[in-house]
Amino acid sequence: MFIVLISFPPIKEGKDAEFQKWFVSSGKAFSGYPGFISRRLLRPISGGNYAAIVEFTDQDAFQAMHSSPLHAEVGAQVMPLFDGSPKPTFYQVVEE
Repeated sequence: MFIVLISFPPIKEGKDAEFQKWFVSSGKAFSGYPGFISRRLLRPISGGNYAAIVEFTDQDAFQAMHSSPLHAEVGAQVMPLFDGSPKPTFYQVVEE
């Protein structure tokens, strides 16, 4: 399994609800890609920024989705809500 942990930058003032709505709609769009397993949004309990966990069967499946025109379009929709850029970290599951 291939996992991406995404650290989102600060969300602009008053844009949390819009960001959460974007996350739900973009997740529905990405869920149709082969190899997609799940995508979850994490809100910090005390301070900090949102994060997400994205799971795919393997890195090739993730890369196919990530390099698609849909990903570029969906990414462009959310960038105006951020003060900065998301930072992904990639992982391969070695044990469950």
